[in-house]
Amino acid sequence: MTEKSHGMFDRAAWLTRAVAALALCVVHVASGQTIVDEWASVQAPPAPVLKPVKVDRHTTALLLLDLNGQSCNQQRRPRCVTSIPKLKMLLDSARMAGIPVAFTLSFTAGGDRGDMLKEILPVGDEPVFSSRLDKFVDTELEKFLKGKGVHNVIIVGTAAHGAVLYTVTGAVTRGFKVIVPVDGVSADNAYAEQYTVWHFANAPLVSPSITLTSLRDLKF
Repeated sequence: MTEKSHGMFDRAAWLTRAVAALALCVVHVASGQTIVDEWASVQAPPAPVLKPVKVDRHTTALLLLDLNGQSCNQQRRPRCVTSIPKLKMLLDSARMAGIPVAFTLSFTAGGDRGDMLKEILPVGDEPVFSSRLDKFVDTELEKFLKGKGVHNVIIVGTAAHGAVLYTVTGAVTRGFKVIVPVDGVSADNAYAEQYTVWHFANAPLVSPSITLTSLRDLKF
């Protein structure tokens, strides 16, 4: 091989290596994109299937989360206010069916019994539990449910991405099956509600114990 051809070979080999290295860089950059890079292009997944539910009156309770003036008002969460008439119908149906009913308030929202919405008030010995996100933490909620022979909990209320998300998860980790009427769960905006429902349908270990339904498909 002549000196000239040898030099040409070296340049060709260098060029080949450079092209290969550039290709690897391109692949690395493409595969290294984050959700921040792709945020605007992410498409919402299909809506989950909502299943009709026939409530077992002997083993089911209704839990209404944080439906008080600080959490559910026109300024902060108008979507919650819109849900109240339907939740009142759910509450009436649950009471007529004779299933246990319980309410919660949030420490962080500053709510108390006197601030609960007049349409959604406890009656008789229906308890109110106060906690932060997971309403099972530092309360007697689990003891109350198990004392009533409850295995299934219907959970509605606000906020979807706060109390509802954590309390549903807390119920599942404590061995309960959870029924979530998605139109009975509200947040500050539709995206937070959509994310929460997606999470319930897909979260590892949690989703198999959650049934997603609608208020109209929930029968007592």
